[in-house]
Amino acid sequence: MTDRHHLLVFGGTFAAVGDGGDISGVRGSGSPDGLFVRDARHLSRWQLTVDGAVPETLSPVADGDTARCALVPRGGRNEPPAYTLFREQAVGDNAFIESLRVTSNRPVPTTVRLAITADADFTDQFELRSDHRTYAKSGAVRSRRVLDHGVEFGYRRGEWRSLTTVTADPVPDGVEETGTGARRLVWTLHLEPHGTAELILRVMARPHGDERPLRVPRSPAALNERLLAVEGEFVEGVAFPTGWPELAAACARGLADLASLQVRATGPDGEDLRVPAGGAPWFLTLLGRDALLTSLFALPYRPRLAAATLPALAATQATRTAPAGTDAVCRPGKIVHEVRHGELAHFGQVPYGRYYGSVDATPLFLVLLGAYVEQTGDPAPARRLEPHARAAIGWMLDHGGLTSRGYLVYRADQGGLANQNWKDSPGAICSADGTRPGGPVMAAGAQGYAYDALRRTAWLARTVWQDETYAALLEQAAGDLRDRFQRDFWMPAHCFPALALDGAGNQVDALASDAGHLLWSGLLDKEYGELVGRRLLEPDFFSGWGVRTLASGQPAYHPLSYHRGSVWPHDNALIALGLARYGLHDEARTVAHGLVDAATATGHRLPEVLAGYGRDTHAEPVPYPHACVRESRSAAAPLALLTAVGGA
Repeated sequence: MTDRHHLLVFGGTFAAVGDGGDISGVRGSGSPDGLFVRDARHLSRWQLTVDGAVPETLSPVADGDTARCALVPRGGRNEPPAYTLFREQAVGDNAFIESLRVTSNRPVPTTVRLAITADADFTDQFELRSDHRTYAKSGAVRSRRVLDHGVEFGYRRGEWRSLTTVTADPVPDGVEETGTGARRLVWTLHLEPHGTAELILRVMARPHGDERPLRVPRSPAALNERLLAVEGEFVEGVAFPTGWPELAAACARGLADLASLQVRATGPDGEDLRVPAGGAPWFLTLLGRDALLTSLFALPYRPRLAAATLPALAATQATRTAPAGTDAVCRPGKIVHEVRHGELAHFGQVPYGRYYGSVDATPLFLVLLGAYVEQTGDPAPARRLEPHARAAIGWMLDHGGLTSRGYLVYRADQGGLANQNWKDSPGAICSADGTRPGGPVMAAGAQGYAYDALRRTAWLARTVWQDETYAALLEQAAGDLRDRFQRDFWMPAHCFPALALDGAGNQVDALASDAGHLLWSGLLDKEYGELVGRRLLEPDFFSGWGVRTLASGQPAYHPLSYHRGSVWPHDNALIALGLARYGLHDEARTVAHGLVDAATATGHRLPEVLAGYGRDTHAEPVPYPHACVRESRSAAAPLALLTAVGGA
């Protein structure tokens, strides 16, 4: 995360605070600070002053599940600080809790005037993105109400209602207006010689539509204890490689992060579920593709993720075509790409309330369903979700384009995503010279997923549904797809598949990492697969930390582009699994070692994406400037590496 913000995450709640524990609410080019719940900022200002001045950070917040820092009043070398302030902060379900201790450093009684300036602007996360968009919010009203033990901030717009309540123990001596809408909670503390006083401040968010009874946590320590218990339970029982401690540490860190990245979802029968979120800060919500890949990576170790993800996505599967002028990519049988709960989604000002702009979530749903039954031996989910699986196959063959075009196809969605495969930034699908294809796009990786989905669903039809005719139809479709792909996508001059085909069937000739996904899916013949696997380990592709999304040396390459030269951990995890599938075990170990070394250099936690700079010129991995620092696919990537190469 940029701008020295530190992220605290628990379920669907996260807080981003500065080095000294403050939240400024200032909109900059990086990620915003604040307390966020269900896509809205429920705390936009949280600033500490002591005796009317902002204290100096003595010990800044460090990375961790709890934010701890030490502060002192500003002064010179010859003026030892009269007191020291110790802040400890943590987040829970809809909650932000702070313990603030003030310790006197003087041998005489001391009086300290302490204040917390708080505000809640309830801004939707989409308003805080650096895309220069504005959204009309006519009729919106904010309110502030002083309580006996704190202050309540409210927001309403039509039927939309949100609240944030700030309470304190001991109660503040007063709540002051600031002239900006914020409120200042103040205390006058009388400290004995070398004495200590402590305040506990609790912020509870009540997003629109969330009517659950909420428990107020006692303290940051209590919250941290709860989070550590959840993380410990998630990690317990996994056999980590003893001969490769760095991989073991990355797996443990990843599992702990996955424990805190679970968000609420609902199954087809209204059951309450916990599924992997995309990542914080921008995607702490259900993303179809991300949840599916995360669950696939974790399947041999934590099948419960798949057991929750499958019904959650079945419950949000499209059942009808959206009316004209709304979601142009919503068609029956399609698996959802993104689910949002914020104000702008509620009022239809962004299309992401339930958004179906993904060409690959639907086949990945089928891949996970088949893999789950194969891994666990439990056919119950396949029986329960048979109608959903058949509907997903129906979308692939009909609206998805397999029957009419021979491939899964997407078109740029006006108001939504231009690209609808995993590389979904506007310029991600391009030729080697950077030219973007016009019209419909057939992305290579999605065809691999489709092939695997057809084969796995055929297996389910034969072994679970007892439908031999359907199984044979799907097997025939998979074989035909494989033959077409190798004919149409293969570029003999490069001994490599094209990144995509354009609407006219022309090859989009960038050399891209998506070819590794074809190994994971098993779409390529053995000879082609071995050529591709070895090519991905050439220096223009392999940075030393991982395989670049686009090989360097092409005009389109940029090491700090989101999808045109960066290194993505989950992309490399798929590549490692694919290399192992084709018997390229040395190459798989090379990818795994690069990625594990990158994790070791960053506290054993893999970010969403790294810059594409080579290890030969940069001894440490270079961060990508706007990456999610907690991302479910990256958290699960070390588990996929463990599957691919074991403890080698």
